Amino acid sequence: PRPTVSASTASNIIRVLIAYVFMVPTLGALRGQEPPESDEGQKCVRRLPSRAYGGLMSDDLSQAFGELLDELRAVERKFRTTDPPLDEPDVLDGYRLAFSLLRVAVDAYVWGDKDNPRFVDVIGPYLKWGGDNSDAFYQLAPVDPARSYRVSGNRGDSVYLSLTVYGGPDDGHYSNRIVRTLNQRSMEFDADGNFEFLLTGLDDDAVVALTRDYLDNPETDRRATWTIAALDPPARRRDDPADLTRRLRAAKTWISEQLSFIPTRVAPPNEIHEPFPVPQNAYGWSAADAAYAMGAYDLRPDQALIIEGTSPECVFWNLCLWNPFLHTYDSAYERVTINGAHVQHEPDGSWRIVVSDRDPGHPNWVSTAGRERGLIWLRWFLPEETPHRPVCRVVDVAQVPR
Repeated sequence: PRPTVSASTASNIIRVLIAYVFMVPTLGALRGQEPPESDEGQKCVRRLPSRAYGGLMSDDLSQAFGELLDELRAVERKFRTTDPPLDEPDVLDGYRLAFSLLRVAVDAYVWGDKDNPRFVDVIGPYLKWGGDNSDAFYQLAPVDPARSYRVSGNRGDSVYLSLTVYGGPDDGHYSNRIVRTLNQRSMEFDADGNFEFLLTGLDDDAVVALTRDYLDNPETDRRATWTIAALDPPARRRDDPADLTRRLRAAKTWISEQLSFIPTRVAPPNEIHEPFPVPQNAYGWSAADAAYAMGAYDLRPDQALIIEGTSPECVFWNLCLWNPFLHTYDSAYERVTINGAHVQHEPDGSWRIVVSDRDPGHPNWVSTAGRERGLIWLRWFLPEETPHRPVCRVVDVAQVPR
């Protein structure tokens, strides 16, 4: 027989279901409180009374949650109000960027656990921001300078891998210095590529560890694996409203800081600026053992940018095209980056890379993926010297030498 439900019971069930779907206004109505109305463009944070859920909620926590959501909306305002306006493909990327930034902020600051950390991906095919490229994998874990950790893994087929510990503020602001760096030249591997070392005795301002591993053939090569474990983790995770409030505000701050330097424009176009050497200091999560160079392109569909240069001895180098948010185009369809293992060199060891929308038939062609304007980024890991400045010239696509 079918179970019967009285009218009063059904009414209570419906009320509970509504409360789950419309949690904030329903709880307010049950207490005789009308939810606040929000005018167009006005920030409105609906707060649960502090008594809700046994007193676990607080006005500060609700406010921090609302501020994080407001900051996500600020991403859209930033790219939609840029002057001069962004091209349509970049606007579309701007919406995707908002979710990449949110995901990294949540993983790093809301979920990240210094007492019992784990490495999580912060760069990937669907996770583009802050200078990504399709040849690499990046992972991040928060660290506590008062603790010691065991780091282990396997290098896979990586031609470059490293772990960098960054120091600075612990409130979501970008790190302002490098505390420690280990790369394949300072790590020990067994015959199978396994490694293990202790991360201990960190400076008092150490806040985060970031791994990098670069592959010549990222579609087929084995990526490195990384594991981090606290030597003496606590028996239970600490969790309280004040701590979660702090975490939400750190996530909001990190997103705000990312917005402070995007969209990025480089002038003049169709040039590469002078490469800068391996840095002694760092802002953000940059590498301590790489040289970099930056430029931009601005091309008609029938034009090509020829970039000619040389690379010093190094373990890895590549050239990437970026949008103004410092992230690569979709490499699943076209070659929008190229690394040294795939560059065909001239007899004298120099190289020529061609950037254009249409395929000119050159072996070192890098596609603009239909974008008339964009950024160019080169990096060299563990270079023996600072690279020389590449030379650029614009030609008709039909004039590109093959």
